[in-house]
Amino acid sequence: MLFRSTALKTRLGLNIVATSNSWGGGGFSQGLLDAINRGGDAGILFVAAAGNSNANNDAGSYYPANYQCTTTALGTPRGWDCMLTVAAIDSAGAKASFSSYGATMVDLGAPGVGVYSTLPGNSYGSYSGTSMATPHVSGAVALCASMNPSMTAFEVRSAILGSTAPTASMSGITVTGGRLDVGSMAASCTTATQPVEGGPTNVTATAVSATAIR
Repeated sequence: MLFRSTALKTRLGLNIVATSNSWGGGGFSQGLLDAINRGGDAGILFVAAAGNSNANNDAGSYYPANYQCTTTALGTPRGWDCMLTVAAIDSAGAKASFSSYGATMVDLGAPGVGVYSTLPGNSYGSYSGTSMATPHVSGAVALCASMNPSMTAFEVRSAILGSTAPTASMSGITVTGGRLDVGSMAASCTTATQPVEGGPTNVTATAVSATAIR
């Protein structure tokens, strides 16, 4: 999927800004890390689920959440991380009992308990997991990028992490200590309105009816 997403953007020009990765398990893969870094080179953020083991990801190795997208495909430092790793919170803002965490490896929290979603077979259901929290952040990336297409992946990521709502349950166990706040994020993604230079000249108006002018 990652190879295809990057190719679709770099070769066909599709505006792919993020991949949503609600999965986990398995050991370290250099090939997968290389693919994540190539996506970062193309301006594609990798949004990952923190995991459902109530584990400290800082103390263990859970992939893909623990990858760090900080090196370009040429092996040079990127200067920033194209990963966004997501923990799960409930409707009251508490950390989900199952959600993994990490003060340096997990970035923020998002709703992941009792989330209503589509299911195979043209039906719906309520599910819990960091896999349900991850798409909230992926959607926020897409929304921000659509509001301001000129923003770089780094700027979109910064807008999301810089606008999180401080949340007690995330304090000290995530990078931001907060949860996704799309309303605040939108203010950081909105394109600034530039004043129109000059004014109209030689403008006339003629009434053609009681409700119209030309």
